Amino acid sequence: MRVAIAGAGAVGRSIAGELLENGHEVLLIDKAPTAISVERVPQAEWLLADACEITSLDEAALQRCNVVIAATGDDKVNLVVSLLAKTEYGVPRVVARVNNPKNEWLFNEAWGVDVAVSTPRLMSALVEEAVSVGDLVRLLRFSHGDANLVELTLPPESALAGTQVGDVQWPEDTSLVTIIRGTRVLTPSQEDSLEAGDELLFVAAQAREEQLEELLSVRKEDAAG
Repeated sequence: MRVAIAGAGAVGRSIAGELLENGHEVLLIDKAPTAISVERVPQAEWLLADACEITSLDEAALQRCNVVIAATGDDKVNLVVSLLAKTEYGVPRVVARVNNPKNEWLFNEAWGVDVAVSTPRLMSALVEEAVSVGDLVRLLRFSHGDANLVELTLPPESALAGTQVGDVQWPEDTSLVTIIRGTRVLTPSQEDSLEAGDELLFVAAQAREEQLEELLSVRKEDAAG
């Protein structure tokens, strides 16, 4: 997979390193000469250019990229890069970094963004996830389909504890994608049973989040009554 990363700062270089370790082809783009540190990520391709310029993206052969990551520290730049990548080059997957949470509403399909990653929001969500049981925590927003990656830890008193996944009538537009049980990561099958303390990861339409949270938090005694 070929990935272009706009922004060769600490964030961009870190992402590049991870992708290279996983066997992907990576191009780092930055307009600041001081950011071009080939020795830090020698396996990557490097391009000194302005990622907001069509001529630069032509030189980067963005049309050959499977993914573009807009990872600069400037939200305006990340939006322009995302829009150009999607509309001018038809890049299948565009991921954009949100630096200021107040700008998060802009990072959507209209600007070519498939996945918006807000570091402050993600850190806040991870804190909530670590201390919350029974509360739905939004981890990541997907622009297409207005869907989110959400997490909920199944409380001991939940009526769904002990129920098989296939027997649960999940809300429409929701999908259980992973069960984290202790140190194990499970791909749920219809026969798997839910257990108290399971961390459940869903991809769910935002309009269904409240319904999903209510379903998972129903107490045994309430269900029986």
